[in-house]
Amino acid sequence: MNFRHIATCALLAATSCAALAADDKSCATLVGTANSPAPQSFHVRDGEPVDLVSSTGTVHGKLLVFGDSGVFRAYWQPENSPEKYVLANAGMNTVRLVSTPPQGTPAQNGQPGTTLTPQRVLSCPVL
Repeated sequence: MNFRHIATCALLAATSCAALAADDKSCATLVGTANSPAPQSFHVRDGEPVDLVSSTGTVHGKLLVFGDSGVFRAYWQPENSPEKYVLANAGMNTVRLVSTPPQGTPAQNGQPGTTLTPQRVLSCPVL
């Protein structure tokens, strides 16, 4: 299963689904947590620790994964926050974080388990 097909433009109702300009800059990166100076990949599975790293600092968080008829949606939840942000595909290794209530039911048994390289974030929430 290709994660890039999971989050669709329908999840971006509040934002434009137009093609991104080549000069768009990321505001942060989603990375797996590890004691390493290099950004780490992470797995798309419920409870996976994932940090939002920007020039202003690091926000610890975790992934929440929900499924519906074989389609999985990954949400990033900052530590000590009730807010959930869907990882909406915005290009190769690039996502937008869009605040939205989860859709579907919690994924079981580590599904889908897809490995993602660090993801550039084009829309950073104010945390």
